[in-house]
Amino acid sequence: MDERYLGRALELAKKAWGETHPNPMVGAVIVENNEIVSEGYHTRAGLRHAEIIALENLSRLPSSDAVLYVTLEPCSTRGQTGSCVEAIIKAGFSRVVVGALDPNPVHAGRGLDELREAGIDVCKVEGPLAEDCLNLNLIFNYQIVRKQPFFALKLAVTKDSKIAEHHGQSSVITGEKARADVMRWRRLFPAIAIGAGTVIADDPCLTSRLPGGEWCPRRIILDGKLSSVPERGNLPKVYSDNFCENTLVVTDKASSVDYIRRARLIEAGVTIRELRLDSGGNYSYSKLREILAEEDLTGVYFEGGAKVAHQILREKAVDYLFWYQSPKTFPNADAVEVPSLADFPLPEKVQSTKLGEDLLIRGFLNFSN
Repeated sequence: MDERYLGRALELAKKAWGETHPNPMVGAVIVENNEIVSEGYHTRAGLRHAEIIALENLSRLPSSDAVLYVTLEPCSTRGQTGSCVEAIIKAGFSRVVVGALDPNPVHAGRGLDELREAGIDVCKVEGPLAEDCLNLNLIFNYQIVRKQPFFALKLAVTKDSKIAEHHGQSSVITGEKARADVMRWRRLFPAIAIGAGTVIADDPCLTSRLPGGEWCPRRIILDGKLSSVPERGNLPKVYSDNFCENTLVVTDKASSVDYIRRARLIEAGVTIRELRLDSGGNYSYSKLREILAEEDLTGVYFEGGAKVAHQILREKAVDYLFWYQSPKTFPNADAVEVPSLADFPLPEKVQSTKLGEDLLIRGFLNFSN
């Protein structure tokens, strides 16, 4: 029964997929006599929390034996919306079932302790459902502890670790189901990042296109020499479409040779941030993380090409991997290669999802071993 009702709370939480940054997604249900009588989920930062919405939707006090199921430990600090723990105690719940502990050090188990001190039976579930509740908030869990953006790298690769059949040309690697899954993850992350080479080769729009409509995250273009910005003619989509003001270009310090390109970006409404390249023409991804933290970004989904993949791995500056494995191969000598899956320090237990003929392997990276 607990799994059934908590599973429903998890379904509710996912309705706010990508909408709650920098807050977590949370769902809650109220059960009386083994029947759901009210539901709620957190819709956006600054608005009421899932538990409060479920109580408001009930429009009365819960019965004396009512149980509250919530995917994340209720908050114990007042904040903008008041303490959920206080509201739960006041409502008179007999039992509270929680899917995941709050990783926020300010809360971190305190809410459950306060509920128990008030005489409420508190259950923290374990097992696969608990892992699902925790993993729902990958970005929040990382950022709230480390106070810096969560960096995830997405690669769509052939069986022989290639991402393009020829340099400078776009290649279709994965099937329709895998590409649709990428759109779903794009919708979760508040920002997406690519290198200049990807802009030149693919001219992508970098939006999330789902059945409910198109949504544009903050688009980060890593282009030290502004090579993706032509001095004349049409600009690429990320600099000229309806979402161009969502685009941020990170480039080297201004020089006398790129003023025309800079002027075109500024005229288009694109933001420019400067980050000096090293002698090898590369960025420091730790410095990039600092810049993006200043932009109030909690998570970045890197879809860059081979250069981005090699450099971010070399610096050990990536926290999570999305590896879309295709059964295709590109045996030609000029195919573009990325690091192999074995180069990424994934845990033994990873999440694997079959997507048509493709396979998504994803998990946290641990460079400390």
